[in-house]
Amino acid sequence: MNYLCSRLPAWVTPDGLTALSFVGALLSFASYVAARFDPAWLFGASLGLVVYWFGDSLDGSLARHRKIERPKYGYFIDHSVDALSNLVLMAGLGLSSFVSLPVALLALIGYYLLGIHVFISAYVTDEFKLTFLSAGPTELRLLLVALNTIMFIAGAQSLNLGGHAVSLYDAPVGLAALIFLILFLIATIKKARELL
Repeated sequence: MNYLCSRLPAWVTPDGLTALSFVGALLSFASYVAARFDPAWLFGASLGLVVYWFGDSLDGSLARHRKIERPKYGYFIDHSVDALSNLVLMAGLGLSSFVSLPVALLALIGYYLLGIHVFISAYVTDEFKLTFLSAGPTELRLLLVALNTIMFIAGAQSLNLGGHAVSLYDAPVGLAALIFLILFLIATIKKARELL
């Protein structure tokens, strides 16, 4: 990250990068909705994810590189914008014709549960750990880019379950929601035992 930080112009600020990350989420949202009419917009959703990653990954790194950290403010703003960005992102996915809104929001709830665990653990132990099973936000964004690519190549696919058409892509997103929930429960029980 220092390589990138040292090459960013002076007018690029940590707050600007945080704002850019939200713009990336908005681009993904708009692209997912537009993909209802043309699946090629899934590439716009992936581009939005890259923009989101770029801003989110570099905002704190740039502040540290320039020695202009504001730890409490930066922590608060960064994670608040992340929470809103994730809502916008998953709502967009759920408003596409590929994943149903309830399943997308269920995955978001599971992700939020893990986030709540991270923030509570940071408060009680001063340890901030964003990864579970060696995967963190960056890996999840890469998985979404891969899913976008698969959805573009394979097109909208659905199964007929009891007279209801269910998107085939609800399965991996729903599985992610289940994994998030299980990880939350395991991590919470483990942390409670450590604290006891």
